[in-house]
Amino acid sequence: MTPDYHFQNSKKTMPTEQEIRLQKTIDALIESYSEHPEIEHIGTIDLPAKENIVTLVEDIQVLLFPGLIRQESFDYLNLPHVVGQHTVSILYRLKEAIEMVLCWKATEEGKRCEELPEFGDQVENIAFEFLEYLPELRDILSDDVDAILRGDPASVSKREIVLAYPGLQAVSVFRIAHFLHLRGVPLIPRIMTEHVHSKTGIDIHPGVTIGKGLMIDHGTGIVIGETTIIKDQVRIYQGVTLGALSPQHSLANPGLKRHPTIENNVIVYSGATILGDVVIGEGSIIGGNVWLTHSTEPHSRVFLKDADSALEVRVKAV
Repeated sequence: MTPDYHFQNSKKTMPTEQEIRLQKTIDALIESYSEHPEIEHIGTIDLPAKENIVTLVEDIQVLLFPGLIRQESFDYLNLPHVVGQHTVSILYRLKEAIEMVLCWKATEEGKRCEELPEFGDQVENIAFEFLEYLPELRDILSDDVDAILRGDPASVSKREIVLAYPGLQAVSVFRIAHFLHLRGVPLIPRIMTEHVHSKTGIDIHPGVTIGKGLMIDHGTGIVIGETTIIKDQVRIYQGVTLGALSPQHSLANPGLKRHPTIENNVIVYSGATILGDVVIGEGSIIGGNVWLTHSTEPHSRVFLKDADSALEVRVKAV
């Protein structure tokens, strides 16, 4: 039953015009909640608050880049203690968040999480597997940092890249989110990647597959769609879109590969748009502002000859 929010005024027998208008607004909102239940969460199944997920992903980054994310004192005397505290705190909060979203997903499917076999074990295994993955993730992120240092002549040091480069921030959060996405954790990965999108202007869906040594330079305006595959040692500059064709066709086939595959050692320059399930061959260079909807051979050079001309494609002799 909807609570009665009618206002009382001890000095007046009739409500004021402002009180009437405010009450009508509240009544209309309550009615709207009944009409559009799919865009709110009012009920008994808890969901993690967005700000808690944001804090969680930032705390995970502290473990990945200690001393470079927040103004915290790390030295080799307190390191085991501080890392232990952070790790235990992340474990408890990650388990709680995963349990919430998996219960929510089960409820959406007409099930009850407490009736699912081994539900508690599933939650705990995902959380522990994630923590066990962190040393490997540091190796992968170190390759990403190396790629930026090699590819950007303006970069001064690896620590500067961690502290200042939005591309590395976006990729590090993506790699955290992708791990959880692969294990069927709903909602949390998307909150993570959309938060870093809002900070950096770099939009990477957590379902994307990214290899080692990705360099994102400048980064603003980059969009990388869900089924994109990016292999090793790829460079991507600002304003690039790796997107899909025909949204209606994709909606009818949700499992369809609808985004590009970027092979090893490809460079995609600023403003390029590559759409559909196409393959950009190994060692290719895609020039600025190119619009591409077909695959290229390995070692291709794709660019605009001038402002009025058509696309030109060259294939380098191997």
